[in-house]
Amino acid sequence: MRQHHRTPRLLGTLLLVAAAGISLVGAAPHTRAAAPPVRVVPAPASVEPGGAPYRLTGDTRIRVDGSREARAVGEYLADVLRPSTGYRLPVGPGGTGGIRLRLGGKGLGDEGYRLDSGASGVTITAGKPAGLFHGVQTLRQLLPAAVEKKSVQRGPWPIAGGTITDTPRYAYRGAMLDVSRHFFTVAQVKRYIDELALYKVNKLHLHLSDDQGWRIAVDSWPRLAAHGGSTQVGGGPGGFYTQADYREIVRYAASRYLEVVPEIDMPGHTNAALSSYADLNCDGVAPPLYTGTEVGFSSLCVGGPRTYAFVEDVIRELAAITPGAYLHIGGDEAHSTSHADYVAFMDKVQPLVAKYGKKVVGWHQLTGATPAAGAVAQYWGLDDTGAEEKEQVARAARNGTGVVLSPADRLYLDMKYTADTPLGQDWAGLVEVRRAYDWDPGSYLPGVPASAVKGVEAPLWTETIRSSADIDVMAFPRLPGAAELGWSPASTHDWDTYKVRLAAQAPRWDALGIAYYRSPQVPWPAR
Repeated sequence: MRQHHRTPRLLGTLLLVAAAGISLVGAAPHTRAAAPPVRVVPAPASVEPGGAPYRLTGDTRIRVDGSREARAVGEYLADVLRPSTGYRLPVGPGGTGGIRLRLGGKGLGDEGYRLDSGASGVTITAGKPAGLFHGVQTLRQLLPAAVEKKSVQRGPWPIAGGTITDTPRYAYRGAMLDVSRHFFTVAQVKRYIDELALYKVNKLHLHLSDDQGWRIAVDSWPRLAAHGGSTQVGGGPGGFYTQADYREIVRYAASRYLEVVPEIDMPGHTNAALSSYADLNCDGVAPPLYTGTEVGFSSLCVGGPRTYAFVEDVIRELAAITPGAYLHIGGDEAHSTSHADYVAFMDKVQPLVAKYGKKVVGWHQLTGATPAAGAVAQYWGLDDTGAEEKEQVARAARNGTGVVLSPADRLYLDMKYTADTPLGQDWAGLVEVRRAYDWDPGSYLPGVPASAVKGVEAPLWTETIRSSADIDVMAFPRLPGAAELGWSPASTHDWDTYKVRLAAQAPRWDALGIAYYRSPQVPWPAR
């Protein structure tokens, strides 16, 4: 599926140099340590090496313009750098030298940035605050990995000289965390947000309801959380987010320039809701709570008198505490809902999403109904999914439906790497690191216009995932590749150079305490 690009622009050459371990800076005096090579993930759009490196010292200041947003990004950067360097790194306006964060750059869009580094200092310029934040993530990767540690390290702290100019390929670069099969606390979600932010991911899709658990409090239907959220796969206590908890996740994500996309899956994957309220069932009988992993057996009563009052209340309350543009209504594996009922249900539910100011996102089965204007279909099929199903998605895309790509045999982070991987599943096949990276979103689905592709998302379903360490080892090292597919120009896409840049991330993950799978496909440094 992947289209190979054998004539990369300047960056391709620079990345090959970097991959070989050659420093992308001018000759430095022999008495001073050279800056490390540029091995940034996602690959920047343009790198122009040159000049002496800047060295972070005890005299370095972080200088910001007068905006509140720039100051917040400066404080974030200082919080990252202070523990390992031991430097004060005061944040304030004015002056020259040091690290400067500046808004007002032209031609960089909502998320792009320019990073200029030389002996006298580093300046990150952006048109919008999100660009400053993404530039800071690149700056982190230009510093030695030990900068991520929480105790004082020896240094030195060089930053390669030159200019990086960078804008994303796609506006939608997501990761999904399933908190329904197994529940994850606010603190655990925040930890994952920080990991996503390092790689410029800008959407956190939270799968908040399923057969095994309902995870968000809905004031008008309190048993959804109290009863429906009381268990999880394999039993155990489950859990749910109060609306205050959810607002805190949204706030924290926004501070890292991620937008939360909440999902309430329907009309299938609804046993937790059906168990909570008998009148959501066509027969008026509430089923028991479910702690297994089978799918496709549950359905809201499409013709039921209470169903749409329930759906509207949930959408209304969730939209009120979600500042982002999107609300995900699921729609996959509705095997217990007839096609006619499915179409009728989506025809009634999609206008409710619009009524409360949100855009519809649904799994790609939504294209079997009539997607609303401005809707986004999330494709989770396989390379060998049938042509008819792919054409259904392509037809919707040609008619204006956006597409986010999450092919299960490429980007599902819960798929096993190899047959021996202790965690995860293999129903979509085994997904090693190269397979996850080595494809082109712009040409993946035949008949889908390139303009309809909004981006990519890497879902992590949690049937077998119980802890933050489990999340880490399944997400790393595949998540950075998904992030690069979403951010970097197609011309930079090359496995042989990528795997070297990816390997260079390992000491950073060690410093951050991120567990990861040491794939034999990647030339990891010795520990």
